[in-house]
Amino acid sequence: MSFYLKDGLNFVSKLTLRRLWNATKVTGSYYLSKWLQRPIQWGVPITISFEPTTACNLRCPECPSGLRAFTRPIGNLKEDFFRQTIDHLYKDLQCLIFYFQGEPYINPQFLDMVQYAHRKRIYTITSTNGHFLSDQNARKTVESGLDRLIISVDGTTQETYESYRKEGKLEVVLQGARNIVKWKKALKSHTPHIIFQFLVVRPNEHEIPEIYRLALEIGIDEVKLKTAQVYDYQQGNPLIPTIDRYTRYARQTDGSYRIKNKLLNHCWKLWHSCVITWDGIVVPCCFDKDALHRLGNLKQQTFQEIWQGGFYRRFRVQLLQGRKNIDICTNCTEGCKVWG
Repeated sequence: MSFYLKDGLNFVSKLTLRRLWNATKVTGSYYLSKWLQRPIQWGVPITISFEPTTACNLRCPECPSGLRAFTRPIGNLKEDFFRQTIDHLYKDLQCLIFYFQGEPYINPQFLDMVQYAHRKRIYTITSTNGHFLSDQNARKTVESGLDRLIISVDGTTQETYESYRKEGKLEVVLQGARNIVKWKKALKSHTPHIIFQFLVVRPNEHEIPEIYRLALEIGIDEVKLKTAQVYDYQQGNPLIPTIDRYTRYARQTDGSYRIKNKLLNHCWKLWHSCVITWDGIVVPCCFDKDALHRLGNLKQQTFQEIWQGGFYRRFRVQLLQGRKNIDICTNCTEGCKVWG
């Protein structure tokens, strides 16, 4: 049985009739909203992203966490608040992404929270820079029941890797991946499904074939190539790849750049998912990195009050009227193809 099929069957195994009905309601309300051009929201999110921490050990140049550029507070998600939120949502929730900003493994309670979600039969995902996958943490990761582990490996040589992953050590990341593979075999576990995510930028685009070879050698289940978000792209940027299929930006005749993606006035993310910061702020999606579009606070309101509340409704109205007028939408990948 292929790794992809195992992962797919694992995802489907988490479905219940209630979760399926919720997904049906959410999907139906999304398409009805597109058709009527007014926001209709049935059900609750199919997927949420929960932020374990805003702290990070690296200094990646296009990341506010790496740049230490947040205006919002830095901190760790508390386990009691996490459990309280999950207890309220888990019956309808299919997928939980333990990631927004920061490095999840910095939060000392991270894997305990993964295990709690696993016991609620929620499909769990995290994304890591791979520097904390010691032998002990690798074993705990497999034992936690984590379903999908995305490891960022943006180069196959140290020189290339550290050109973006500032202060990172490639061999530490690769050894961490080997540790996870080892413990999956030792514990006879099908999870987590391990992905090498390769963020394609100009300095590493020549190493794309090598990342596939390296993943095969270590025993990684899947490689995903990801296009890079660049903040200052209009006049070009040394991170923009030369290979057109791997860039979000198109060069124009005057030498400037524009985003390839057409900003259609609808967005699936606003109907099926949301992001919760470590301190309980609900924001529309992962592009609101500094939590500027605050739709509610779970420490002051219930999730249902926020999801069906005035701030959310107004944001959906604004989106349907003109996505180009929302700052976090202007550099968005929704609709862009991701290659693997």
